[in-house]
Amino acid sequence: MTNRLAEDGAVLIRGHYQRCGKSEEAHAILKRDWAGGRFPSGKFGANAAWWAITVLAYNLQVAMPRLALPGSLRSKRLKALRFGLISVPGRVVERGRQLFVRLRGDHPALGWLLEMRRKIGALAPAAA
Repeated sequence: MTNRLAEDGAVLIRGHYQRCGKSEEAHAILKRDWAGGRFPSGKFGANAAWWAITVLAYNLQVAMPRLALPGSLRSKRLKALRFGLISVPGRVVERGRQLFVRLRGDHPALGWLLEMRRKIGALAPAAA
């Protein structure tokens, strides 16, 4: 069943066949990488909220490589990103009501983080 009545049925079926397998892959990643297979409660509402947060986090993780990550990191899974970027040792410093993260100048992740910051900054709309 579909509400896309303007398209030819053969086109819809061909499109369905082309995306075959991707939904199962996404469900597997949600269950394995994002703890979507282990619900925190026996209550339906709490579990529904857990699943919604899991899907939101997954969608952000899928969007991040396309929008912000350098080319060499785009194909990495969350675990590799966690060890390569998120767990980078640094010092949080506060100066003039601003927070800064200080890293060693020769740290391999420094170039990646600077490139990501530049790309994220370019996504922001210009102030009117």
